[in-house]
Amino acid sequence: MNVVSLYNRLSRLPMGKTLFSRAVCQTAPYFSSISPTVETLAPGRCVVTMKKRRKVTNHLKTVHAIAMCNMAELAGGLLTDASIPKGARWIPSGMTVKYLKKAKTDLTATADGSSLDWSEEGTVRVPVSVTDTSGQEVFHALIDMNIKHTR
Repeated sequence: MNVVSLYNRLSRLPMGKTLFSRAVCQTAPYFSSISPTVETLAPGRCVVTMKKRRKVTNHLKTVHAIAMCNMAELAGGLLTDASIPKGARWIPSGMTVKYLKKAKTDLTATADGSSLDWSEEGTVRVPVSVTDTSGQEVFHALIDMNIKHTR
């Protein structure tokens, strides 16, 4: 079963998005450090939310930069997994980030791959925008995903 099918199956259940998000964190345990919730997952789009909690804040009482990197990598990785052709593999190979504003609230990471060409091997740059509860972009990432086709 692919990741989108699993997400669709679980998200219909009560607490299904939470169950799916926890399953992802079991597979890749480091993501559990931000307690994410996958809100949307489809080819070309992934939305992940994170609550502002003490464990993800810095000395300024704002969301830590690395927590936002973690969130962006999760959204970008799930988007890539949902978008690549069947049988292809991927691994992140780089990330360029911009911290635009202090992150003082809960956050939403949106990975938009709707305009990306997933059919070719090589590096695909996945954009991820992280916004606060007022919709202001506080962080932006471009994640290089190395795509390999296995046939």
